[in-house]
Order: sequence, then C-alpha cells, then structure tokens
Amino acid sequence: MRNTAKITTAVLAAGALTFGLTACGSDKDSASSDTSAPLIVAASPTPHAEILDYVKDNLAKKAGLDLEVKEFTDYVTPNTATEDGSVGANYFQNQPYLDDFNKKNGTHIVPVVTVHLEPLGLYSHKVKSADALKSGATIAVPNDTVNEARALKLLAANGLITLKDGAGNDATPKDIAKNPKNLKFKELEAAQTPRSLDDVDAAVINGNYAIEADLKPAKDALVLESAQNNPYGNFLAVKKGNEDDPRVKKLAKLLTSPEVKKFIEDKYAGSVIPSF
Repeated sequence: MRNTAKITTAVLAAGALTFGLTACGSDKDSASSDTSAPLIVAASPTPHAEILDYVKDNLAKKAGLDLEVKEFTDYVTPNTATEDGSVGANYFQNQPYLDDFNKKNGTHIVPVVTVHLEPLGLYSHKVKSADALKSGATIAVPNDTVNEARALKLLAANGLITLKDGAGNDATPKDIAKNPKNLKFKELEAAQTPRSLDDVDAAVINGNYAIEADLKPAKDALVLESAQNNPYGNFLAVKKGNEDDPRVKKLAKLLTSPEVKKFIEDKYAGSVIPSF
C-alpha cells in the first residue's frame, strides 16, 4: 500500500477557495517554508501522485529529500492549498490553466519544472470513430475555462467544428464558427467527463481522468492531441518566492531524471509523455 495521504475534495474545494486566499502570512506559510520539514506536494491521483510516489519510494531518500504526497481529486484545492501554505508545492496543471487561475483568484503560483504531457482525447462508448458521430450528437467537454477551450481546439483540429478567428484559451461553444454536424455540448466538471460516456455520444477527457477510468488514451481515443509543440505540459509548481527552497530544487531534479523518464514511458505506454 502506498504511504500517501488521499483526500477527496468535493467539500474541501469550496472551503479552501475562501480560506486559502485569505490565509497569507498564517502559520501554514511558516510551516511550508520550514526547509527541515517534509515537502508536502498536492497532486492529482493519476499520473501525478503515482510519479511522485515512484520518486518517494526509489529516489528521494538517496537525494536527502523527505517527501509527502497528498492526493486531491479537483483542480482548485491544490492551488489554494499551495497559496495558503497547507502544502509546499503542487503537481497537476499546465501553464494556460495556471495563468487563468492566478488571474481569477489572485493567487501567486508559479511553475518550477515541466515533467509530462497528458494528451487530451475524444472518447465514446457509442461510436468507433469521430466521423461516425451523427448529426446532433452530444459531446461532453470540461467546464473550466482552459480545458474547455482545449477541448474545442481538439475538435477543430480534427475537422468536427471550426472556431472563430482569434479564439484563444478562453474559447467556449459560442466561439464556434461552423458546426456542420450540429454538435451539442454538455459542459461538466473535468472529473465527471469519463462518467458521462454512457449518457452522451462522446466526451473530451483529460488524460489523467481517462487513465483513472481505465481508458488508454494511446489506444482508446477517437482523436488525440498531438504532443508536438503542445503548450499543455504538466509541471511542479510553488507559491512565488519558494522556487529556491532546497527541497523543491531536489524534487525538480528528481522529477526530470532519467529514472523518472523511464518510469513514465514504461508505465503509461504513450498515454503520458515525458516533457524533458
């Protein structure tokens, strides 16, 4: 059994969003900056916590790093917990998502090192190819700003829709210029998209949630994001000012080591791709 603190955050998310943004300067900040204490890292269960657990179990002790992993099942609490000092770092997100989160929530989270990419994919229990989607089909997409735009860009890149010129990282279905199949969109929390597959014709699912749902992105996706020039690599992040914490530097080095690269390639077989 993994020695990991696992937290389900359906209730915590709302509280952390309120408390976390007002707790700057609290005792939690002091605790997270105590370089003699364990480095607590908030992470999504798959693959982030799995990668961190590999580091913890195989590399950290030799490097002199005391690492503790806390799992969160949403995309809000890891940042608010990092902001308020409940954790010393997080590992779950990409740059467009972080930029949007910081802007909307007044947080001060910064990236440290990019580790991997989880290609976004379109999945279905009802059709075998994207071309087989019927007119009027319903597609579930993540409802957070960046991942919804990312989902629409994936559909556009594969000819299912056309987005208006200039549609960026905040694109929504309102930015669709052409929709030849008259597709309908069901906006859901990202974690809920795999569970919607029996209720919709297809769903665009983040890589980590696809893996948790026993989907194999490299095999099961009808269409899959290209890794080439992809801006959505996932990174280790900290509150601004903590980049030089020696524990963070040790972890950044370990996360981009040849051992971790081999672990990712062997375990995920193309469903998660090293970015270093």
